[in-house]
Parts: sequence; C-alpha cells; structure tokens
Amino acid sequence: MIKNYLKTAWRNIIHNKFYAAINVAGLTLGLVIGLFMLLWVQDELSFDGFNKKGAEIYRIGIVGGTDASKQIFTSIIAPVATFAKNELPEVEDGVRIMNVGNAPFKYKDKIFNEQNVAFTDPSYFSVFDFHLINGNAKDPFPDNNSIVITNTLAKKYFGNDDPIGKTVIIGLNESVKVTGVISDYPANSSIKCNVLLPLSRFNQLAYIKGSISYNGTGRMSSMDADWINFGFETYLLLKPNTNIASLEKKLQSIHERNKPDDAPVPYLAQPLLNMHLYRADGSDGGIETVRTFAIVAILILVIACINYVNLSTARSMLRAKEVSMRKIIGAGKFQLFMQFMAETTMLFVIATLFAIGLMYILMPLYNSFSGKHLELAITNYEVWIYIAVTLLGTLAASSIYPALLLSSFEPLKALKGRVTAGIGNAAFRKVLVVLQFTVSVMLIIGTLVISKQLKYIRSKNLGYDKENVLSFSMRDMQKHYDAVKADLLKQPGVLSVSRGGSNIIDNNGWTGDNDWEGKSAKSSLFFHPVIVDKDFISFFNMKMKEGKVFTGAVNDTTHFILNEAAVTAMGLKDPVGKRIRIQKTKGTIIGVVKDFHYTTMRKKIEPAVLVYSPENCFRIYIKTTGKDAQKAIAAAQRSWKQYNNDIPLAYSFLDENFSLLYKADERTGSLFNMFSMLAIVISCLGLFGLATYSAQVKTREIGIRKVLGSSVAGIIRLLAAEFIILIIISIFIAVPVAWYATNKWLQDYAYKINVTAWVFLIAGGGATLVALATISIQSVKAALANPVKSLRSE
Repeated sequence: MIKNYLKTAWRNIIHNKFYAAINVAGLTLGLVIGLFMLLWVQDELSFDGFNKKGAEIYRIGIVGGTDASKQIFTSIIAPVATFAKNELPEVEDGVRIMNVGNAPFKYKDKIFNEQNVAFTDPSYFSVFDFHLINGNAKDPFPDNNSIVITNTLAKKYFGNDDPIGKTVIIGLNESVKVTGVISDYPANSSIKCNVLLPLSRFNQLAYIKGSISYNGTGRMSSMDADWINFGFETYLLLKPNTNIASLEKKLQSIHERNKPDDAPVPYLAQPLLNMHLYRADGSDGGIETVRTFAIVAILILVIACINYVNLSTARSMLRAKEVSMRKIIGAGKFQLFMQFMAETTMLFVIATLFAIGLMYILMPLYNSFSGKHLELAITNYEVWIYIAVTLLGTLAASSIYPALLLSSFEPLKALKGRVTAGIGNAAFRKVLVVLQFTVSVMLIIGTLVISKQLKYIRSKNLGYDKENVLSFSMRDMQKHYDAVKADLLKQPGVLSVSRGGSNIIDNNGWTGDNDWEGKSAKSSLFFHPVIVDKDFISFFNMKMKEGKVFTGAVNDTTHFILNEAAVTAMGLKDPVGKRIRIQKTKGTIIGVVKDFHYTTMRKKIEPAVLVYSPENCFRIYIKTTGKDAQKAIAAAQRSWKQYNNDIPLAYSFLDENFSLLYKADERTGSLFNMFSMLAIVISCLGLFGLATYSAQVKTREIGIRKVLGSSVAGIIRLLAAEFIILIIISIFIAVPVAWYATNKWLQDYAYKINVTAWVFLIAGGGATLVALATISIQSVKAALANPVKSLRSE
C-alpha cells in the first residue's frame, strides 16, 4: 500500500512539474531561512548553559547613584565574596575576576599583545566548567608567579612542547610560570579570559608597589580590606532554592556595615544563565531581539506552508474528478487522505534534502555574516532537535488541511462539476494570502526602521570629531610624551596630537566619591571621569557652553570642567566658580562643555567631569589628514619602536572603535534585512503560482471577453484586481502591528529616530509593486493568448 502511495505521488509530481517546482522552491527557501534563524536563536539562548551548576551561579552587582546618574554596576568591591563565603550559609563558593584588558606576552622571540588578561581566584575552575587540559584544577596557582593560558595560546607559543613549567614574560617584564592550560572557551560563553593570573598576585603587587595603597599601614591593608575599588566581577555559587531577595539584602548589609558612608547600596544578584540576554536589573539586554528572530523564523516557515496550502487547495478543483473516481471504485477516505499526505511528504522530503544541502554549503558564509560559530555536526544533538521539531511542525502545517480537503469531496457532485460552491476554500485562501503579505509588509517596515536607526547612529553628531583619529595606549612612550608629540607634529599627515586616560569612544569609568558646593545631603551622584590634557577639548573640536578650558597651568590639576548632564543632575544654575571635590581632589569648576557621547547610544549621556591629569593620560590621539594616514601611522610606529621595541604597535582608528560598539546591531540588522527579502521572495513565489492557477481556470472566460472586445489592459485588471485588494488589506493590518513592534525595538536606544509615515508608505508601495510585478507576468501572458485556443480549452 505504501509503495502504491509513493508511486502515485511521484507520478503526480512529474505530471505537474511547474507547481511541484514552485512548492519545492518555496519550502526549501522557507526551511533554509527558518532553520538558520532558529539556530541563531538556539545559540543565543544556550549561552553559559554548558556550566553544570549554571542555575546556581549568580553575578553580583550594585545600584549606584540617583536620578540622572542612577546605574547598575556589575563590577564590585573585592571583600564581598570573602565575607559572603564566611558569613552566609547559602553561599557555597565564590570567584572574583579582575579584568586588566590587554598585556604584552613574550616567550623567547615570540612577542604579542594578548587580549583578555585577568586576575582570578583558584575557585574559577570549581565554580565554572572550564576544563583544564594540563594542570591541577584544585590547585591551579601553586604560587603567585603562576599563570594559566588557553590551549590556543599554548600552541601559539610552545607548539607541541609541554607548556607546563615554561617561564614567560608578561606585562612590564614580570616572569611567570605556566601551571595550567585551559581548553578554548566555548563560543557561547559570556566569560572568556585567555590569560589567568592568581588574584593573590594582584594583592601582593599592590601591597609592594602601593598602587592601590595596600601598604599595611592605612585602612586598606589588603585587597579584602579595600571597600573603594569597584573593579572585581564577583560570582557566587549558591545552594539550591536560595531566596535571592534575602541574599541581596544580606550583601547590602555586609557592605554598609563595613563602609557606612556608601549607604544605601542596594545589591543585585543576576543568574549566570541570564547574563547574555538580560541586563543586571532584569531589563532587556538582547532578549527582545532573540524573541523577534524566533517569531520571524516561525512566520517565514508559516509563509512557506501557506504557499503549499494555497496552491494545493486552489488546484483541488482540478483533482475533484480524480478523487471521485477513486471513491467510486472503492477507495476510502483514509486511503485518499494517506495518498495526499504521501504526495506532500514526498515534496517535503525533496525540499528538506535541498534545504539541508544548502545549509551545509552556506554555513561558512552564514557564520561569517552573523559572527556565529554554528555547525551541523552529527554529534550536536541540540541543533538536530531544533531541526527535527521545525521539520515535523512545518510538514504537519503544510499537509494536513489539503489532505483533509481533497479526501472529502462527494463523488457524484464532483463528477457533475457541482463542487465549486461546496468546497468553501476560496475565502480561506484569501485569508492566507492576506496573512502572508501582512508578514511581508511588516518585515519590509522592520528592515527600513532598522536601517534608518543604524544610519542615524553612524551619522549623529557625537559632540566631538572622531574622523581620521589614530589612537593607541602609549605604554613607555608616556614618559616621553612631549618629545613624541613634537616629533609627530613635524611629520606629513599629522594635524594635531593629544592624550587622554582612556578611549573616548567607550569610557566606562565612574566615581561616586564626590562633593560640591550646595550638594543636598540626599544626593548620590556618579560621575564619569574623563582624564585629559590641555589640548583634549580643542583636539576633538568640543564646544564649550560657558567658562574656559584647561591651559596646562599647574593649578589646572584642581580645576574641573563638567558636561551639561552633570550640571543638570547637580541642580547648579551658575556652576562656574563653584567648589567641587572629585575623590580626594578639591577644586573649582572652571567651565561647562556641551554634552558629548562617550559610550553607546543605548544610554543617555550621563554626568561627566573632565579632569586635567597628564600623568594619568595613558592613551595618545593622533589626528591625520585622511589621505596621508599611512604616513602618520608610519611616524607613530617609529616613535613606538623607539620606546617600546619589545612588542608590536597595536593601533586603531576611532571610527573603527565606534563601529565595534554597534557591530552586533549591524550584524543583526543585516541578517534581518537579508531574511526579510527572502521571505518576500517566498511570498511572491506563492502569489506567482496562484496567479498562474487563476489564469488557467479562467482561460475560457478570458477568451470570451477578448472576442467580445476586452483590451489587454482590461484582462490584466480582471486577473490582478482580486490580489491587489488582498495586498491593500494586508497593508492596513501590517502598519499598526509594525508600528508597535518597531517602536518597542527602538526603546532600547536612548537616542533614536521617529518612525514617520513615509516608512509605511514606502513599505506598502513596495509590497504592492512587487505583487503587481509578480501577478503581471502571468496576467500579460493570459491576456495576449489566442482567444480561439482559449475557447477550445476544457
């Protein structure tokens, strides 16, 4: 029986090659796009899930500031983890990570500037599931001169030699010994540290050098007595069923007991498994984008199913007599149902094979485009579960209704040609077409809004000039800055030179240790300190609202320049001349600079204070002429080698740094645009098939109309009118839904575009034109056909 079903199904597919091709093409495209998007969603949702104890691991943060300066900090003070482990029974373990960014790394003649260098506790390897290939996970740092590196780094420096026991130089000529090699981090890990040093080493170095006043004589005798430095990511491993709200209050109590001046300091505990897609306060950090992609993926699969259902039900009239004859000679309803299910399944299997093949071919390109590391590996059961569920769901959605419909005809009525009114599927097809193009119009609107928002971000005035500015950390050049600057200004292609404490594109430093004249006792304001030299404001073409700039005079070290957001948050009407204290430095406000963006536009511009401190300016900025940028780079490299010949220069342009802030958004937008376009193509395939069928069933009517004098334009209007009305209905449904969805997406940006009417007009007009072009292909062909042949057709 099954063999007969399959043979009959194959014959029907071969007999109707055109419709079979449209169905296979639509299903294949829908499956490829839907599966790619769902795999992207699965990867996003899987972040940090490889940690077996992930559900009990929480990152600890605090809420600082009030009103305009209120923000959540995910790096806290070092003692919290120690006190929590010692005092709170619900805490099983804790680990602190102090990221130091990049550092020189040397072994013999191999010298590189390695990224993601961090100090951490030994519990790093017991709390998280980061596997040590070599070394002892229970004692990864036998002493303070130990270091653990990734497998890739070990291969890079030592090749096939055993890395354990090898001595390397890190940072400023500090010798350390490799005591462990960690497996390369999973692509879906939120935590990635290529070089790990013991946190006790940081404590010892700070004690010896006094860099953070761990000198044994003051109030900070060690790291665990430091209630000032908020530089430690802290993760606590909790016992199951811990009351998180209670834990947060206990942590706050520990902090306020040891440093009453900070009160109140609300604490937050964020689940490790939520870190990738949620902010510390539980608000959206990417989860809305994931949900949007999941919905769009499902809608694209629905569109592909609608194509099949529409064509199958539309062509049911042509198969009514076939079904009736089968019933008359003894075929039961179940046998007919299974026959049509077999046809759909065969088409679906063909489409699935094409889809899986295309995915294998396109996967490297997709990964490059999306920034993912996905693969269709046989061993990756999670991926295949997603694929299997998607395929089965799509098969069910596309096959059951047409099979039920085709197996339900009454034989006598069908043979007499009287089933037209009884089928009742024309209205259903129209609903499906409306749904299909509603989704398409919504995707077009989404594409336009995303593109416009990203363009707005790239073109918005940041409050400073970032064009053609070369930047890098000076290292030993800092001690000779004046000589370096004088030499660079003589070089062709160099317009000006300045320096600062950090990268202006993304300055995340902050301080809540401040006071000013007229400050309310209830005020708790956090500033972003921007460390600058005297040329910084003019170099970046920043605009002063009032007051004066730094001149380089000795007393500038006690002068401060605020941004407009700071003045507003402080409630000052005439800020210039007012007394202010930033941390331990007491001084005077000498000016107010107009607001400028020093971090992502997802955040509003927060209070900032420009601090004149040349000795803490570690980063140099070199403005080039653009066309002579290579000469400026060459000059910078010569100066670098003169003072830092042990490692190569790692530079970047501010434009590049700025783009990196929105790289994820750009990728997401590009993926959304591409998939939206392909979804429209799928919709047009279905529309093309329906238009072909419509022209086919109206062949004799068209012939009669032409004989009676109808023009080609009139015939085209006849065939296109029904579809255009459906498209217009789709536009009216899509516009309010898309308006709501795009405005919700834009809420994640503090600075955003307004979704204006022209976006909806372009989307609606574009969808209508595409639909018209698709329909016209068959309409024109039918209108130009010989009426004599049309009248002879059955």
